[in-house]
Amino acid sequence: MELTGSRESLSREGSSLPGEWSSSALGQAFSQILHQLTGQESRRSKARNAALQDLSALLEATECDTLFEGSDASLRGMPQLLGQVAEALEKYAAPPRESEGRGERHSEVAEKAAAVGLLFLKLLRKVEAAKNSLVCPAWKTGLRHLAGPIYIFAVTHSLEQPWTSSSPQDVAEQVLALLLQVTECGSVAGFLRGEKEDEKGRFPTIMGLLKSDLNKESWKNNPATKHVFSWTLRKVTRPWLSQHLERTLPPSLLISDDYQTENKILGVRCLHHLVLNVPAADLLQYNRAQVVYHALFNHLYTPEHHLIQAVLPCLLDLFPILEKALHWKGGAARPTTHCDEVLQLVLTHMEPEHRLLLRRTYARNLPAFVKRLGILTVRHLKRLERVIVGYLEVYDGPEEEARLKMLETLKLLMQYTWPRVSCRLVVFLKALLKLICDVARDSSLTPEPVKNALLEEATDCLILLDHCSRGQVKGLLANIPQSCEDSKVVSCIQKVQRVTEGAPCDGT
Repeated sequence: MELTGSRESLSREGSSLPGEWSSSALGQAFSQILHQLTGQESRRSKARNAALQDLSALLEATECDTLFEGSDASLRGMPQLLGQVAEALEKYAAPPRESEGRGERHSEVAEKAAAVGLLFLKLLRKVEAAKNSLVCPAWKTGLRHLAGPIYIFAVTHSLEQPWTSSSPQDVAEQVLALLLQVTECGSVAGFLRGEKEDEKGRFPTIMGLLKSDLNKESWKNNPATKHVFSWTLRKVTRPWLSQHLERTLPPSLLISDDYQTENKILGVRCLHHLVLNVPAADLLQYNRAQVVYHALFNHLYTPEHHLIQAVLPCLLDLFPILEKALHWKGGAARPTTHCDEVLQLVLTHMEPEHRLLLRRTYARNLPAFVKRLGILTVRHLKRLERVIVGYLEVYDGPEEEARLKMLETLKLLMQYTWPRVSCRLVVFLKALLKLICDVARDSSLTPEPVKNALLEEATDCLILLDHCSRGQVKGLLANIPQSCEDSKVVSCIQKVQRVTEGAPCDGT
């Protein structure tokens, strides 16, 4: 077999025995491979394959103690040089721009990833051998330079994405497992934050490597970067995340501000993780919480149910932080809050909304807003009344999620605002009776457990309504059992009538 350039240089510079190669000759060989991977030659398939073959041969032939030696300034030291080679390999196997990476390009990425993954496994085994030999202390320095690029590669190709396939995924998972083993970490979270209290962790290193690809001009050059960042961020939790807020908040905002819904959702999930895992004092500093709030609030104007479902829970967790500085002194009316502002917009969107997926999404989150505002929900009572009644009238499919959530919202509303409910008795009573009759006569494919849940929730609402109106509901329903022939409707009415008269309203 004919030797290629880097192996020929080794033959000229050093001994014929691989174990006796000097660090100078080895450094030159790695420098040549690095040039092949990063220069214009790397675009040619022949040069690419030759560089990978040379690197594989060097790793197989070089002893671990020789691999991590070298401190010559002109050679930049072997550990640092190995780190640069690892970075070049990671970028070489990275997927292309989204506009370019379709079909054949994805298969090419999978092929590259499988080859690079095998090289990383060889490198990590060399580190493990050096670690176990006890005669090569430089392995720690080498691992410090290698861990970051290898981690980014492993995460990039182990996630379920268009550019991955089963073979490179298996290799990437092996690489990640071996990396955790060599670094003596029990989990990815431990690898990032540090397994011990006095251990720094490798999250700053990872963020440093991702930084150049996470700015406004370059973050779409590599479609894997946003996923690696998001996946990595969510592995770091309280209390370790607060010290990295300045590194993680800007890219989270950047990704969420994109025009593509997929990216908006990814960014919002990153922001939600920060809200949950960074102390309120840090988020309030420099007005960060307000910046996050406005970024999230603007997404509410985008009628995409997946996005709305990501935004609303994030806002609900952000409200306690934003409202820490608000203190009601009594006497004057309570100031409106961010929660009021969001609920007002949500109700405005809910009233005319006809798309079922969006209706379910809004309804799913409405009870949490009522719980959050409590008695202050009375500010939105008129609009809530219209929304609840309107949603209870519309069939929502076999699962009936929207109507069930509206009944839950109505129950909470009556518990928190019971003094104002009696004047709306007729409106709510008509809506609930109509719902009970519709469900009782429903001959569609709605499962029986769902129908029973609707009837039970509607009955509970009638009981609460009766409590809030001081027994008026019983009087209005008194003649229904004699005139109604539907057993399910009669059963619900009788449950309301059996409730002990004068019982206090729940939640008061």
